[in-house]
Amino acid sequence: MESTEGTQQTHLTLANNLFLLTQPDVDDIEKVRLRDDVISTVTKDDMAPLYESLGASGVLEIDQKVLDDMRVKIADELNKLDEKIADAEENLGESEVREAHLAKSLFFIRIGDKEKALEQLKVTEGKTVAVGQRMDLVLFEEGGDWERKNRLKVYEGLYCMSTRNFKKAADLFLDSISTFTTYEIFPYDTFIFYTVLASIISLDRVSLKQKVVDAPEILTSVITEAMAKAFGVTIDFIDLELSRFIAAGKLHCKIDKVAGVLETNRPDAKNALYQATIKQGDFLLNRIQKLSRVIDL
Repeated sequence: MESTEGTQQTHLTLANNLFLLTQPDVDDIEKVRLRDDVISTVTKDDMAPLYESLGASGVLEIDQKVLDDMRVKIADELNKLDEKIADAEENLGESEVREAHLAKSLFFIRIGDKEKALEQLKVTEGKTVAVGQRMDLVLFEEGGDWERKNRLKVYEGLYCMSTRNFKKAADLFLDSISTFTTYEIFPYDTFIFYTVLASIISLDRVSLKQKVVDAPEILTSVITEAMAKAFGVTIDFIDLELSRFIAAGKLHCKIDKVAGVLETNRPDAKNALYQATIKQGDFLLNRIQKLSRVIDL
């Protein structure tokens, strides 16, 4: 169930679409598109259990032929998986047995059969020895390598948000900003949005400024195209106006024309003080030199 970097996992996208279908403020045209996306995903992955559930709840209309075809495919695939498990247990080693059971677990996850997936994952866990592999199956606090621990923080933070434990969610998210790799649950900009949201609710003003407002990883760039749409003007107009403000020193940022983004480069307080000291020092030296000339005369 690995996800390509920057791509949300298919089942999470499906869950989000199903949630939107139940919202009254989503217009009918958008719901038609969402329903088509749901049907496409369900049929592509042969998610017969979910298809039946959605039909019973009135979200989708059941096409009996489609449902029967999915059931046949599921039965055939399960037979193949059971044969591989039997072969591995009779002729191969522990690693191959574990992989065979894991394949069956992932198949149940793919078709959306939660109960059977959990049962099979328990079986697979019993066949697993390596700590890293166990952490791929169950989330726990001890053991696992550095990457898995960092990924676990994001999962725990999301759970804390869903249970209204915003303080713990903010702490976990803030600790994961620089090591975020869990693109399978949401993209980085969504992660930053959740981080800011949880922090605003739970942190005091001083901590909020230190950990969020002044954090270089949070909201460091803005897409110029999005700015143009927001203000109802062209991208060229935005570039021209921003250039004037930047040149005048009123905006501390730079325009990346290739990427089409506006990146902040907020000046460091110590660096600003250093620059001011240099400037005032040069002015003082000039005054002293002029004064020395007058005295020499």
